[in-house]
Amino acid sequence: MTTASAEPATTPKAPSRRLLAVELLIVLGLSLGASGVSSLISFVGSLTESADLGSQVATLNASRAPGRPWLDLAWQLYYVARGLMPVVLVGYLLVREGASLRTLGFDLRHKLSDLGRGALVAACIGGSGLALYLVAQAADVNLAVAPSGLPDVWWRIPVLVASAWQNAILEEVVVVGYLLRRLQQIGWGWPAAVAASAVLRGSYHLYQGVGGLVGNMVMGVVFCLLYRRWQRVGPLVAAHALIDTTAFVGYALLAGHVSWLP
Repeated sequence: MTTASAEPATTPKAPSRRLLAVELLIVLGLSLGASGVSSLISFVGSLTESADLGSQVATLNASRAPGRPWLDLAWQLYYVARGLMPVVLVGYLLVREGASLRTLGFDLRHKLSDLGRGALVAACIGGSGLALYLVAQAADVNLAVAPSGLPDVWWRIPVLVASAWQNAILEEVVVVGYLLRRLQQIGWGWPAAVAASAVLRGSYHLYQGVGGLVGNMVMGVVFCLLYRRWQRVGPLVAAHALIDTTAFVGYALLAGHVSWLP
């Protein structure tokens, strides 16, 4: 009696640099790379408008169903969840290579220190970012940014907070942790990888104008340097979320009560 011999176990080969580059382009094409292209088209549209840039308004967190709050809420939650799917994809791809999102420092192992560092970074960057925005808007090279266009209903503040955290998780995991890891695996040097990350971050904020582009490129360089030092995206997620939460919620509460907000 003969038995079939078991096939020898094989260790999967590490993907080639070419496959990693293709994977990176696919992830960016499904997420923030596509947002960069969309932002460029939007900026060209703003430049070709008859009105000056400074008199145009870019509204973030706009209503998806004006006058229909429950349908609007459903759309808001849908877009928050959909916006996190590239992070899920990145997590899956990392697991396939034997790593995980924890490898990028996206976990709760050091949540208190991450939050503390994030709050410090937010305090430093938030004020300087606001100053740059005001200068760029006064110089007519930036649109007026309205961080919230949501109706004054009970779910407005929770949705704005959720949107802030979704933006922070998506951008820091993809544009810092994942992008830098893949570029270095492909063979890019550290300065080139930082430049690519910063340019990408600036590109998908170009719809706001030149100030949005430059300010976010500078922020991108700072965040990459902090990631290299801490080896964690957790503090960067916290910092970004705190900055956006302050901007979104602060605008929602102050709009119509102060003259300097659009």
